[in-house]
Amino acid sequence: MNSETGKTFLIIGGTTGLGLSAAKALVANGHKVAILGRNRENLDSALKSLGNNAIGITGDATKNNGVDSILEHAVQHWGSIDGLYHVAGGSGRAKGDGPAHEISDEGLDYTLNLNLKSLIISNRAAIRQFLKQGTGGVILNMGSVLGFSPSPKHFSTHTYAATKAAVVGFTKSVAATYAKENIRANVIAPALVETPMAKRAASDAEILKYITTKQPLAGGRIGTPSDLDGAVVYFLTGTSQFVTGQVLAVDGGWMISEGQYH
Repeated sequence: MNSETGKTFLIIGGTTGLGLSAAKALVANGHKVAILGRNRENLDSALKSLGNNAIGITGDATKNNGVDSILEHAVQHWGSIDGLYHVAGGSGRAKGDGPAHEISDEGLDYTLNLNLKSLIISNRAAIRQFLKQGTGGVILNMGSVLGFSPSPKHFSTHTYAATKAAVVGFTKSVAATYAKENIRANVIAPALVETPMAKRAASDAEILKYITTKQPLAGGRIGTPSDLDGAVVYFLTGTSQFVTGQVLAVDGGWMISEGQYH
């Protein structure tokens, strides 16, 4: 692998929100990033903000060609990759995800593809590249506290929760299988964070009141993308070289707080 500075990372879903914030943090720490996003305008804006240590393309993370293209682009540009951060995903509520008895077929398929299929595709591609390089590598996958700490009144999208629970199982299996190849895999699991996905919750006064007691740290607020950046840099760089198969909740206290309904 490369030295502790100048490592190269793929970020799937790196043009906005959590992915872009992490990309900025990695670049600020002397690393290079290759980002994949669906929207050309967002990609152009992200690359402008990241400077010369970033490259990127538009593509669909749920399709093989999108992930393969950014991987090939990164390898052609830098010769190898050191890690993958899979951020891409989101809510399927608008497509019909919800409580189990209300889930539509469209909502089921959409949410599974967006949150689980895309992640498996990117992890598969990265692992194949790591094995080809023979240098080891690191994977960080995006989970959610809703995968293991439900909140049914305000966040009852069961397919989404299932995909995030599956991310944990998949990542632990990857970690166990490829540890002997010095390939590490971990999960970061945020609670409610201010991202495009969180617009519904962030504009709901009742949910915001709930969050003051459910995420009581720092005055009881919605998280910001930068709240995750330190953990992302830790997991992706050599600081965590003896850590694999772990799940870290960056949740403002969500998992240890009851949360009060008003």
